[in-house]
Amino acid sequence: MDWKIELIAIPVTDVDRAKDFYTSIGFNADHDHSPTEDIRFVQLTPPGSACSICIGRGITEAAPGSVEGMQVVVASAEQAYQRLVAAGVEATPVKDEGWGLFTYFSDPDGNKWAVQELPKYS
Repeated sequence: MDWKIELIAIPVTDVDRAKDFYTSIGFNADHDHSPTEDIRFVQLTPPGSACSICIGRGITEAAPGSVEGMQVVVASAEQAYQRLVAAGVEATPVKDEGWGLFTYFSDPDGNKWAVQELPKYS
């Protein structure tokens, strides 16, 4: 039996601002639905990912900005860095951490992300 991680809740203060942020860096807006007055579910997926994030109202009780350690893997950390900067995101310059090249950024609420280019082993 497979156990697949397919959705991670990211707590945010302003759903529209967060949705705009994530779509500006290339995440696809898959769903935006309010089944009740107290719930708004927005699902966003990074390009090529089998796992999505969700933001919204009534989705999680976690504090906005409390998520650390989210990581995406890309073919080129430098290209990802350039895309983030072009979208107005404050990202760290690419750094070789020994287990890959990384750039780091936070969303508008302070949720922290790492972007990794896997090392090339011969």
